[in-house]
Amino acid sequence: MAATATATARKLIVEVVEARDLVPKDGTGTSSPYARADFDGQRRKTRTVARDLNPAWNEALEFDFPPAGVDPVEGEPLEVAVLHDLRVGPTRRNNFLGRVRLDARQFVRKGEEALIYFPLEKNKGFLNSFNWVRGDIGLKVYYVDVPLAPPEPEPEPSPPAAGNDAAPPDAAAAEAEPEAAAPPPSPPDAAPTASTDEPPKAEEPTDAAPAPQPEAADASAGDGATTEKPPEAADPAPAPSEDAPVMTAEAVAASEEKPPQEEPVLSPPPQPTPTTTPIPRQVSMPVRQLPPLTPMPRQVSMPVRQLAPPPPQLEEPMVQSKHDLVDKMPYLFVRVVRARGLPAGAHPHVRVAAGGHHASTREARRGAFFEWDQTFAFVRDPATDSPGPTLEVAVWDLPPDADVSVADDRQFLGGLCFDTADVHARDPPDGPLATQWYRLEGGRRLGGADLMVATWAGTQADEAFADAWKADSPAAATATAAATSRAKVYVSPKLWLLRLTVIEAQDTLTAPPPRDAGIAVRAMLGFQALKTRTTPVARNGGPVWNEDLLFVAAEPFTDDDCLVISLEVRHGKEAFPVGSASVSLATVERRVDDRKVASKWIDLLPSDEATKRVGKKAAMHMHGGRLHVRVCLDGGYNVADEPSYACSDFRPSARQLWPPPLGVVELGIVGCKGLLPMRAADGKGCTDAYAVAKYGPKWARTRTIADSYDPAWNEQYTWPVYDPCTVLTVGVFDDPPPLQPSDGKDAAAAAAAACSRPMGKVRIRLSTLERGRAYRGLYPLIMMLPTGAKRMGDVELAIRFSTSGSMLDMLHAYGRPALPAMHHQRPIPAVNREALRLAAARITAAHLARSAEPPLRREVATWMLDAAEPRGFSMRKLRANWNRAVAALSWVADAARWVEDTRSWRNPTATAMAHAVLVVLAWHPDLVVPTLTLHAAAVGVWKYRRRPRAPAPHPCVRASMAEAPDREELDEEFDTIPSARPPEVVRARYDRARMQMVGDVATQAERLQALVSWRDPRATGLFVALCVLVAMVLYMVPMKMVAVVAGFYYLRHPMFRDRMPAPVINFFRRLPSMSERIM
Repeated sequence: MAATATATARKLIVEVVEARDLVPKDGTGTSSPYARADFDGQRRKTRTVARDLNPAWNEALEFDFPPAGVDPVEGEPLEVAVLHDLRVGPTRRNNFLGRVRLDARQFVRKGEEALIYFPLEKNKGFLNSFNWVRGDIGLKVYYVDVPLAPPEPEPEPSPPAAGNDAAPPDAAAAEAEPEAAAPPPSPPDAAPTASTDEPPKAEEPTDAAPAPQPEAADASAGDGATTEKPPEAADPAPAPSEDAPVMTAEAVAASEEKPPQEEPVLSPPPQPTPTTTPIPRQVSMPVRQLPPLTPMPRQVSMPVRQLAPPPPQLEEPMVQSKHDLVDKMPYLFVRVVRARGLPAGAHPHVRVAAGGHHASTREARRGAFFEWDQTFAFVRDPATDSPGPTLEVAVWDLPPDADVSVADDRQFLGGLCFDTADVHARDPPDGPLATQWYRLEGGRRLGGADLMVATWAGTQADEAFADAWKADSPAAATATAAATSRAKVYVSPKLWLLRLTVIEAQDTLTAPPPRDAGIAVRAMLGFQALKTRTTPVARNGGPVWNEDLLFVAAEPFTDDDCLVISLEVRHGKEAFPVGSASVSLATVERRVDDRKVASKWIDLLPSDEATKRVGKKAAMHMHGGRLHVRVCLDGGYNVADEPSYACSDFRPSARQLWPPPLGVVELGIVGCKGLLPMRAADGKGCTDAYAVAKYGPKWARTRTIADSYDPAWNEQYTWPVYDPCTVLTVGVFDDPPPLQPSDGKDAAAAAAAACSRPMGKVRIRLSTLERGRAYRGLYPLIMMLPTGAKRMGDVELAIRFSTSGSMLDMLHAYGRPALPAMHHQRPIPAVNREALRLAAARITAAHLARSAEPPLRREVATWMLDAAEPRGFSMRKLRANWNRAVAALSWVADAARWVEDTRSWRNPTATAMAHAVLVVLAWHPDLVVPTLTLHAAAVGVWKYRRRPRAPAPHPCVRASMAEAPDREELDEEFDTIPSARPPEVVRARYDRARMQMVGDVATQAERLQALVSWRDPRATGLFVALCVLVAMVLYMVPMKMVAVVAGFYYLRHPMFRDRMPAPVINFFRRLPSMSERIM
């Protein structure tokens, strides 16, 4: 009963708020619209708003989610259509006003919803393309989990004790189905009368008329669970209704959902065997139901159960079991579950030893048995006969960290010995091996103790590998210590842009301030503090700012997360806070567009400093004034925590605006070669290396391999890709030893030694990868140190980019803006972008550092996000950017050199052809532009044979000018902020820092060069095809007509212009450059 009381049902809520700028349909310049929503065979409708092109409904429509086991993403999407009511305004035209289709990925939980205006679209089809559709509709779409009441009348039919007594309820249900299915043939013309486009009654949104048998006909015809049907105008007698006690499709679905609510307790597979009707689970008769009907979980000891079709079909498409990009690593797995028959007062632990490696479990949990349930993994290498011929499992009555070599024999409770050659091999498609009881031998304190153990041979693709103890982990004496070095996947928090608009203040000062005093507003959110400009105090009215303050906030929002707003009076260098107020982030309104949210007045209470200055009694009668503000969470922005040249996710914060994924990227982290020692341990150098990969909000950390310069991880991870012009980042770090407690002067040194030290990172742009092709190779790990560039080793990676859609969908992504629409409609000021990015990186790092074991260290996250420590101006980077610009514009010098060679008659044939081309172009000047475009296409085709065969290595030492850097430049680059150098040195450096715009010029020039360099094969192929197409069009169309059309298009009225960038500009901005390869 407790399980049924906590059962919930998911409901989809669609709030239809309003529509704007609809098309008139009634012939008088207006329309009478109503909205109709369809989801998973269910239909709901709103009331009709008579004669209004901007109707406001403000109605909530409720839908049932598909039952458990059915993926709503793969089903039909939510479709909201706006129709004209033909009863209010008859028209000969089509009553269709537009529709919106939303995928299930855009549904959010209640509390995350926001009002979104979706543009209305046309129906698919050739005939529907001539319909005129305009306007948009405002919706709020979210889902809630509603608790279900426990069914009370079901326990009553439990007294029968015979096995065949349970059949009559099912037989009665079987007899009820033909009775419900009998009426459909009687009204053959019921479907034509109940039109799907007919509107509801204006005064009654839901029907409540008596329901005769035609409802069953409509339900069996496939309309689904329709709680609302259009009324019949001519014949009200056959009007359908959902209140009739007949077996509709909704009732049948409800009756089918009842048994599965209790079925997962006894039989996990969702599809029962079709031999007999499913019998509800009864506690009083478990024995009669188990042998013939209940499908049990698959076990190796019962091969008959492996023939059940549902479990293998569900496990085949899982991505986690695929390790085709990396090498298979054989392991010997040992799972220690529980023990019985041990002394009652014992504190046992299990010690597993194989091939010179040993590990201990934690201390057993007391219960009916001594419980451990831990798994150990030992590397198997046939070449070196590892882990040896035998596997020993011993039980000791000692703490897990005790030394058993000096222990007494009386503390030995028994052991087992396995031959590793006889261990059964298991592949991931197979089910887990069943554990078995083994009798412990050799113990002197007991005679009949048993240990439940399972041993098998597998690979890193085994599902038990992630949480298992590994023999190559550092500090792996116990499984608890090894948990801090295991592989783990993390997810960054969802970041929102908090916008505080400070409008004005009133009643702020009770006494006249000093003559030159000013007043300002300071806002704080965590470690972020911003201040408005200081405004002189006006004598006739309150100060006015109308200024935006931008913060970064991370979900989930709790009542303790508050935005503190204070008003302060500034006189000279002193600031006196007058009053303050706090706004809880959980109550802040969310928006996804540029609409204005409602402003509010907040009362300022006396601050603590004001209380100290004027006294507590005086502060009780003191009023801090009122502040007029507007606070909202902007979900239409992309809050980036990565630099723009290495961004991996351009999606906005609001989930409703996310586009569907274009494909997946699979990364295989094979291992490293030739790593350098990072620290000294026991008089020798050692490195405990692990790798971290970051793409989008997902972080992947490999396990730590102890004391190895050539670690082999062979782990594979997968990310969904929403934009092909993004960057995947992989970094390698040294895992420090656990921090030992110390005090005094050694505390700071011990804390510094306990930080993970980076060994280099690799960045791979996905747009440079061919679709479906696997790349595998070594990438150098290079660190820029105060002494210069140093190669720390090589990392071997395997990567594959696969797309789920067609090639046209991929090319269409190149024409879309990379950033969301809000970045173009209301751009973030340039002075705030870097500060917001650093704040976002700091919040992400703090969130990941609070994760479960093992946490992703703060210094690791900040270094991966290029936010570890701010660096000053670098003359080395300036010279590198200058060389980039020169190399990207080298074609201009090559063209000038070719003209000079042609003029010098060094190649008479080329000079003669130049004369001929000059004559043709002089007599036919309209051929100049198409000839240039055709020449650009020919250059792209010529360079195809020299296209890059593999992703460009990152970073590039030569392009970064790091081969022989100047020591003064390195000292300037690694100088702290503020600088510790003399003022004259800082002044000389400032004079050289005025040429930082060279990097932007080099980036644009490299993008221009990338049009024909085939670094991005899709972009270059598209450019070559467009050049050929433009050349063909310009050869056939007169140049005068092209010039006139281009001029008219450029001078078009602003109402025909879009605030979003043109597809040509979006395409150019997505082209790769050398920015991500500069150290």
